[in-house]
Amino acid sequence: MQIGIFTVGDVTADPTTGRTPTEHERIKATVQIAKKAEEIGLDVFATGEHHNPPFIASNPTATLAYIGAQTENIILSTATTLITTTDPVLIAEDYAKIQHLTDGRVDLMMGRGNTGPVYPWFGKDIRQGINLAIENYALLRRLWTEDVVNWEGRFRTPLQGYTSTPRPLDGVAPFVWHGSIRSPEIAEQAAYYGDGFFHNHIFWPAGHTQQMVDLYRRRFEHYGHGPADTAIVGLGGQFFMRENSQDAVNEFRPYFDNAPVYGHGPSLEDFTEATPLTVGSPQQVLERTLSFRDYVGHYQRQLFLVDHAGLPLKTVLEQLDLLGEILPEMRKGFAEGRPAHIPEAPTHASLVAAAGGAKDSTVYAEADSATGHRAEDELEVRA
Repeated sequence: MQIGIFTVGDVTADPTTGRTPTEHERIKATVQIAKKAEEIGLDVFATGEHHNPPFIASNPTATLAYIGAQTENIILSTATTLITTTDPVLIAEDYAKIQHLTDGRVDLMMGRGNTGPVYPWFGKDIRQGINLAIENYALLRRLWTEDVVNWEGRFRTPLQGYTSTPRPLDGVAPFVWHGSIRSPEIAEQAAYYGDGFFHNHIFWPAGHTQQMVDLYRRRFEHYGHGPADTAIVGLGGQFFMRENSQDAVNEFRPYFDNAPVYGHGPSLEDFTEATPLTVGSPQQVLERTLSFRDYVGHYQRQLFLVDHAGLPLKTVLEQLDLLGEILPEMRKGFAEGRPAHIPEAPTHASLVAAAGGAKDSTVYAEADSATGHRAEDELEVRA
């Protein structure tokens, strides 16, 4: 079981002080939070991808590479990579490069995002969102698994004899999760390929999460990847905790009431009752999190959103310290009653082992006339 955190990189005013952090402060805070996550023993740090204010989560590859250089063990992931508006050729190159830089400590969560205007910003049509996700991911898989790709589709120019470089580390592509809150087509896509399915699990009630995960599990089995209960499932979640539960409620209430994503709506009490958001003591957070198995079964990855809604960095780091205190019990709880046939969360090492061992995937090729000679030499050839 992998336990970690994710950030969406929002730049939000602290409602208790009225102060809004600068972009620079939030970017640097993201790095501190990731390093703290490794310090307390978490398995995963993931960053979202947004290309508009009030977020600083554009260019997640730069963020992950920078964090990777300052950490040793934590898996670096995305939440999510915009498979709809990011060129799959760029995704193939960027994340294979991070694979090499971090010795395999990277995987991806593919998603369509939640910002409609991002489509025209990158020259795409939002009405084709699902189709873009399907076509782009199919191409991405080929770019990682085939040394030379000839391809033609609907949404980008064709590829002829193209080799994506660098090739995936040890001949094994990063593991892919498909993230969705409400789209059954994405659960179907994850099941078709035998990839992981991540349900963000932060806004909707348990019944909805159960339906989405059940769909993915059934279709995973339908496509011949194994029994439904062996499908690779991840969940999101949110918490705010203090040693005294009422202190947690009192401190978090102004952040909840003014949060961009759920503020000015249901009360904190109604929202925590209807969704997985847990505000209370560490024991309450532990018990609530372990109860997720009651409606999704045994699963492989649990990520929490902790640095949102204007919470100051000091408070976020305190939240991580509290999470670190209950982490051993959380791991123990997730392990209890887990059948032996339920797979662990995929890692680079496990994927390499399943592939029969590491191999050098470098494509050794001679320089071509377009990139391997001096410009003056090319002019002489043409003359």
